[in-house]
Amino acid sequence: MNTKSEKFVELANKRVNKTIKDIQLIGNLANKQNYDFTEQQARQIIKALQQELDDVKQSFMSTNVANKKIFVLDKSD
Repeated sequence: MNTKSEKFVELANKRVNKTIKDIQLIGNLANKQNYDFTEQQARQIIKALQQELDDVKQSFMSTNVANKKIFVLDKSD
């Protein structure tokens, strides 16, 4: 049976390499000779990818992974 650390390494290698390949495939969509797209569509793709990457980064940096998002209601007088 694998330890948690071994399982992490195994899954990280598989998932990160798959994600890199998928990102490269998305990058292929930027080829204007093969595809037609607007600047807004390109920005939407980049924004969605960046948001997910930011969320993953926050997950690794957070000490409380279960509560990634924190809501704070401003006090009103």
